[in-house]
Amino acid sequence: MRSLFRNTMFRRLFAGRLVTNAGDSLYYIAAMWLVYDLGGSAFYTGLAGALILLPQALQFLTGPLVDRWSLRRTLVGTQVIQGVLLLIVPLAAATGWLTVTVILIVIPVAAMINQFVYPAQSAALPRIVEKNELVDANSAFSVAYSGVDFVFTAFGGILIALVGAVSLYLIDSVTFAVAALVFAGLHVPNAEQPDTEPATSAVSDYFDKLSEGIQYIRATVIVPVLGTFVLANIAVYATIAVLPVFADARGGSGTYGMLLAGISVGIFIGALAAPRLKSVPMHLLGAIGYGLGGVAWLAAIQVQWLPLTTALICLAAIPLGVMDTIVMAMIQSLVPERLVGRVTAVTISTSGVAKPVGSMLGGIAAESVGINFVMAALTIGLFSMTVFWIAHPLLRHVPAVDEIDPAKYGLRSI
Repeated sequence: MRSLFRNTMFRRLFAGRLVTNAGDSLYYIAAMWLVYDLGGSAFYTGLAGALILLPQALQFLTGPLVDRWSLRRTLVGTQVIQGVLLLIVPLAAATGWLTVTVILIVIPVAAMINQFVYPAQSAALPRIVEKNELVDANSAFSVAYSGVDFVFTAFGGILIALVGAVSLYLIDSVTFAVAALVFAGLHVPNAEQPDTEPATSAVSDYFDKLSEGIQYIRATVIVPVLGTFVLANIAVYATIAVLPVFADARGGSGTYGMLLAGISVGIFIGALAAPRLKSVPMHLLGAIGYGLGGVAWLAAIQVQWLPLTTALICLAAIPLGVMDTIVMAMIQSLVPERLVGRVTAVTISTSGVAKPVGSMLGGIAAESVGINFVMAALTIGLFSMTVFWIAHPLLRHVPAVDEIDPAKYGLRSI
């Protein structure tokens, strides 16, 4: 790992990743709180969350484009565009034109631009580090991503309380400017075999391969597991959408940041704990883990002391981090190597679609049946996943990842 940080280009890419991650966390926090502050409605927070999250479900579409563009220019350009877009918010506030509509236009555009960043960073890594360093490099990026997310999520809530959400957009613009400067000094070698086919041909080939990935997983254990991910994302993001309303009643923007940080820390801890749990049968991790998470979340929304609420929320989120990591390991180890990329794209995109759906449903439900019902919905979702793992004929006997018989669970070698 130390040798990686002696690589100047890796240090630049890593530093840029840290700064741009910080910017992403800050504008998400600012957008959700500002929309609630301007609109005073959970419906608007649900809509804002859906608009921010929807581009994530479309990230797989950016792959063919990123592969054909200069990676350095892509990384620099995306940071500059996002920084300029975010300046629209304080400018609108200064001229008296700031409305919910302005926020709802700016944030999905910024979020869509952001979908080019991570594929570009991923494509740059194998060109600037040695092949035997890739696992360490990806691990460093993953830990950095999770760590920065929960730190700046909490920090964003505090900053909103201190300087206001509009001022946070100014600060956020600076982070994107810094990231652009860092990426500007990045020198990424060209791909060894540049593609000379027309872009339309590359896109067509990409969708053919994606279709092959969909066909492969149809009769495998991945489908019901993916069903649990979809259910989890709907429940989690319905809750996150109405969290500003819940936090406002519990203390304001600082509370909001702490609650979001609790969720991020829990997922982070789960990801770190997953390697130690890989020898545990997956059906037990799913059934018991989600059940305990549901109990922790139910307790969290009942207590009135913020530190305890945050700690319980953290505990509730741990199973999400564990299962996400374990399932990715299952795909990487059991799916034929040539199909891993497209199967991963299918699973991430499918579960990603559930995020904006959950956010929108959360906002609508909060307006129609009340905030308390939506906050309890995550408990219902986690308990439902426990029942799913117990009741589904294919899931209730899944052993540890290393002990899975691929043929028994449809993961054929082709």
